[in-house]
Amino acid sequence: MTSAAEGRFHMVDVFSLTSVHHRVPRRAMLRTEDGVRIEAVYEPATAGVTDTGVTGTAVRDPAVTDTAVVLAHGFTGSAGRPSVRRAARVLAGHGAAAVVTFSFRGHGGSGGRSTVGDREVLDLSAAVRWAREQGHARVVTVGFSMGGSVVLRQAALDRGTPGSPDAVAAVSAPARWFYRGTPAMRRVHWVITRPEGRLMGRLGLGTRIDHRAWDPVPLPPVEAVPLIAPTPLLIVHGDRDPYFPLDHPRALAAAAGKGAAELWLEPGMGHAENAAGPELLARLGNWLTRR
Repeated sequence: MTSAAEGRFHMVDVFSLTSVHHRVPRRAMLRTEDGVRIEAVYEPATAGVTDTGVTGTAVRDPAVTDTAVVLAHGFTGSAGRPSVRRAARVLAGHGAAAVVTFSFRGHGGSGGRSTVGDREVLDLSAAVRWAREQGHARVVTVGFSMGGSVVLRQAALDRGTPGSPDAVAAVSAPARWFYRGTPAMRRVHWVITRPEGRLMGRLGLGTRIDHRAWDPVPLPPVEAVPLIAPTPLLIVHGDRDPYFPLDHPRALAAAAGKGAAELWLEPGMGHAENAAGPELLARLGNWLTRR
């Protein structure tokens, strides 16, 4: 859950692209199934490149660059936030994969209003499909906080479709909805549910939040994880997370079933992308590209 300011990208409307492993970054406006325009950025891998020493040209190892990681940010984040940019750079380097970042609806340069994890699965699905259109054989997802809940639900709901990921990692994700057990989450609920909170979210955090209550209530993450197998699943959580205590990741791992999910409990780690250091991000990249 981030709030740092960052300038918006210059975007180009792109609704269908087909190519093979672009070697330069590119930006696009994607359209979700419900018609919301979502800003997205594609960045090629910065590792996995060798120089022939003869022609002076760079050659990419297909075994490395066939993977694209789609990164889903936390509530109030965006594709342009410094913490998201930092995570993308590490994943593209140490993880040796291309990276797609995007802004959820109501965030950054995307249209629409945030539904705080409900219809955001459509945003992620659009980003996963776009990553496949870039020519990558494998597309994997990693989400932080709200984005963590979205990658879990999207993997369950889109299984067997072109939007289905090949591996999933959820970092600092909640297991259940409406949790108010920490001061940090009580503040989040005030921002989401109160008119003055939504005004602060729009003016102070750059996040436009839908005023309507969920109807129906979406599938909770803890009920989504049993539907993800056999897709590889990783649950990551810090033992100093001020938003969600450790019963959340433990509940998610248990719900996945025996042997269906890996659980990393990170000593000293706080919450989401802001708290994810280079070493953890490198491990995440290695896990995602090798599963």
